[in-house]
Amino acid sequence: MLLSVSLALIFAAITGVLIWAGRVSVSSAVAVWLSGFTAAATVVAGPVHALLSAAVSAFH
Repeated sequence: MLLSVSLALIFAAITGVLIWAGRVSVSSAVAVWLSGFTAAATVVAGPVHALLSAAVSAFH
């Protein structure tokens, strides 16, 4: 759970910087954010979580 919260905060910060810098519009960021929730509710959530866990353990 701690890993999920940390990644969520990192991605939120990156999104905020991209919006602030004018690289991404707010509407595009909202669309990607909503698609993330949609993907999390599908079969894709398991492999993505496994990939992120493997990447974190590789750097740890």
